[in-house]
This record gives sequence, C-alpha cells and structure tokens, in this order.
Amino acid sequence: MRLIARPLTSEAFAEFGEVLHAPEDPGRIYTETALSNRRSQAAPSLSFTCKAPSALPLASTTMERHKYSSQSFVPMEAGRWIAIVAPHGADGAPDMARAQAFLARGDQGVTYGADVWHHPFTVIDRPGRFAVFMWKDGTPADDEFVQVAPFEVHLDGEAE
Repeated sequence: MRLIARPLTSEAFAEFGEVLHAPEDPGRIYTETALSNRRSQAAPSLSFTCKAPSALPLASTTMERHKYSSQSFVPMEAGRWIAIVAPHGADGAPDMARAQAFLARGDQGVTYGADVWHHPFTVIDRPGRFAVFMWKDGTPADDEFVQVAPFEVHLDGEAE
C-alpha cells in the first residue's frame, strides 16, 4: 500500500487529535482539552527524544496506540516529520485502507487522541528533538504495537 503525505492541518487531522503550534503573537495557547487520561491510577509522563532521520520512501509494517492515553509530540528542534494515523477497523485493529499520512513542519506538534492508531515517531530531514507527553501506569496497557500489511509513505511532488 502506498500513502502520500499531505500537509498537516488542524482540519485534516481533527479525527485523530490536535495539531499543536506556538502562537504567532505574544501570548499563550492552552491545549489541555487535547490531553486525555482514561485511567485514574496513571501518572503524567514527560520524556525527551532525539530521533535520526528515516529514508524516503518510508516503508513499515508497524502501528501503535495508547488505548487509555493521548500522546503529544512537541518539537524542540526539528525539520519536517511524518505523522501516520489510521482509524479502527471493524475488528478494532488499524484500518490501513483508510490510513493517512501527514507531513508536519518543524514548528508543528501533534496530540494523538487516546486509542488512536499511529505509526512510531518518524523524522525525515535531519535529527529531531521532541518532548513527549502521555499518561502511564507502568502496565502493558501503556503501549500496544501491532504488525500490519506493508505500506510505504511518499512525499507528494518530491523526488525521493
């Protein structure tokens, strides 16, 4: 299966979560409505990650979700990166026939909603440093990874 990454916009991503960005003018934007915790015993988890860039086209067979927690990726230093999401199929697994790929700028973050299937974090231009926020209780329910049919992500209109 081949996905073409399209630009990340709030409207296009709304089914899966929220696009995060800093205000253009002095001030503050609050996003706590995007943060979801469905377990009373879970604690907030803030981590920092540095990822090496992946080659394009991106080829994968993996999707993940956090059934009880949203997960936010906030760029601290980044180039472009890719957010890949899929709705649930009738069996609860990712419906890769309806998967979507989004090309994010280095000044955009996302919050994947709780129980949203998404691909592991992927940067493409250069190493990326991000803050990651979610809720964890230390059980296997914090993270679920599944294998799906092979898929590739391409950028529209770019030589790869």
